[in-house]
Amino acid sequence: MSANVAYPPFQLGKALYDQTTFSGRLRHYMDIIDPRMLFVTESRLKESQKLLDDFKHGSLPPGVSEKQLWEAQKIKQAIIHPDTQEKIFMPFRMSGTVFIRITFQTPSIMKTYVIGLLLPNQTLVSTVFWQWLNQSHNACVNYANKNATKPTPVTKFFQGYLGAITSAVSIAVGLNLLLQKANKFSPATRVLIQRFVPFPAVASANICNVVLMRHNELTEGIDVLDSSGNVVGSSRVAAKHALMETALTRVVLPMPILVLPPIIMSFLEKLPLLQMSEIEVSSLEPEIATVTNNKTVIYNKGL
Repeated sequence: MSANVAYPPFQLGKALYDQTTFSGRLRHYMDIIDPRMLFVTESRLKESQKLLDDFKHGSLPPGVSEKQLWEAQKIKQAIIHPDTQEKIFMPFRMSGTVFIRITFQTPSIMKTYVIGLLLPNQTLVSTVFWQWLNQSHNACVNYANKNATKPTPVTKFFQGYLGAITSAVSIAVGLNLLLQKANKFSPATRVLIQRFVPFPAVASANICNVVLMRHNELTEGIDVLDSSGNVVGSSRVAAKHALMETALTRVVLPMPILVLPPIIMSFLEKLPLLQMSEIEVSSLEPEIATVTNNKTVIYNKGL
């Protein structure tokens, strides 16, 4: 929120933006994945925690603004797990998701706008490696940010991890092989499919990852709280809703990288002005000027 806009009255544990509107939910989500939260110092974190504790106990020092309180809550929510009250390991925080994904994906995006998992010229080994690396990070993010109101045995974590990796690799390899055998498509259609198929592949693998890494919640249930923060029971229905909502975010996260670039590039490639440039023959080498009567020639400048 801009410094020139008035902040609403602070509410501990509540969202800054109206969650009944799409724009409010979007702005709240952008706060959750804000990469600047990765660089919050330990002293700033402690200051934020103290400020929130003072607010909770009614002992705020004079002069504290609503903005300071909302920012303190944003910092705490980005770093501290709400159930365990322990710091989340930095690479597995939601605020690091976009930054780390871009680090993993940039080389492949530069090649064919995909995540590096389903490139048609990749070997089976490289496909498996990139899928393992990406989904291993997914698994750690899912586990680090899970509902921790009920203890989860380490054996359950490894079972979920192996299941998540197996499903992800199977989806990636299976779709890659399917594309290679799809000879009935024209080359142009194959290129288009190769650009768009990675999104459903990665999204479905991410859903499998969430469900398998947190399946224990479905059987054990999760704590539900009243408006005062008191536990009123353990619910498997709430756990199901929690996993569905989390799975949806894992579908949305890769969309900017896997959906928008293919759409934009498909549009740009249809515009010849963006591929071809013009230059005067008189400015070129003499041997070129002798073989044409045109005053200008064109060349492909690339994209």
